[in-house]
Amino acid sequence: MARILLVDDEETVRGFLKRGLEIDGHAVVTAIDGSDGLDRLNEADGAFDLMLTDIRMPLMDGIALALAAKRDFPDLTILLMTGFADQRERARGLDAIVTDVLTKPFSLADLRATVNRALSA
Repeated sequence: MARILLVDDEETVRGFLKRGLEIDGHAVVTAIDGSDGLDRLNEADGAFDLMLTDIRMPLMDGIALALAAKRDFPDLTILLMTGFADQRERARGLDAIVTDVLTKPFSLADLRATVNRALSA
């Protein structure tokens, strides 16, 4: 299946989402914040099918990560996730580079369906 970069600063969320994506056979690499995510992207020379990132994180947030990732790896599919309405509003201006924004809380079924739709697009 797909190679996915999952970026979230909350360890429990990362673990839960990673296991959920692996159910569908995806290979998932995790990062603890945007800076770590950008490092992992560069180490792999962008060899991911999809990046799923939280928006609100320390050091580098998901929006800054999405902008940097799309600049360096224009074919990368990007999904954002957030539990904050103001952060969702910030993401609205990124329609050209972000495939979708998942609003927390979401179910594992919602995540899997959104990821599968994004990968099929």
